[in-house]
Amino acid sequence: MTDSTDSKDIDAEALRDQVKEKYRDVALEPSTEFHFHTGRALTERLSYRRSLVEGLPDEAVESFAGVANPFSLREIERGEKVVDAGSGAGFDCFVAQKLVGKTGQVVGVDMTEEMLDKSRSLGQDMNLQNVAFREGLLEDIPVEDGWADVVISNGVINLCADKQAVMSEIFRVLRPGGYLQFADIVNAKPIPEAALENIDLWTA
Repeated sequence: MTDSTDSKDIDAEALRDQVKEKYRDVALEPSTEFHFHTGRALTERLSYRRSLVEGLPDEAVESFAGVANPFSLREIERGEKVVDAGSGAGFDCFVAQKLVGKTGQVVGVDMTEEMLDKSRSLGQDMNLQNVAFREGLLEDIPVEDGWADVVISNGVINLCADKQAVMSEIFRVLRPGGYLQFADIVNAKPIPEAALENIDLWTA
């Protein structure tokens, strides 16, 4: 990913507010029709392994709004420590928990209160002792240095204005030799400055 998708002129706080507003709706009204796909049908479209999804309650899947399948890049191993950067309502964290087993740990990080409320409630309902959800920004991930064996992210980095800061934080929390497995939207063509400065287009 190049610097062409970053803009020093974009109002990062305003962008975060718009992202929060959009994904607040995804958390609270998942049956609403959005301009992107969501839910269980999306997991099938993105080729998530059925055995990992079928046992999850509908509430754990309905607000999923990823863009691809980060687990397809490499098999998450038992006992690994995983950070989900931009965990939303927790779907990818719940999938990761099945893969790491009881000896692994999963930490989801998100900035949207409603998504965090939903993911935390679901984790408690499923009695997942080794999954935690923390409030935070990807530019300042609330995880200690070198803790994670794996960082996953699904359609979130593109929503951050300062991608260099995000990537720096991801590699800070990864252990040496750790893995970054992320799915996102990438544009290889130059973007007009007017478009970069239009916050509405970032979340369109």
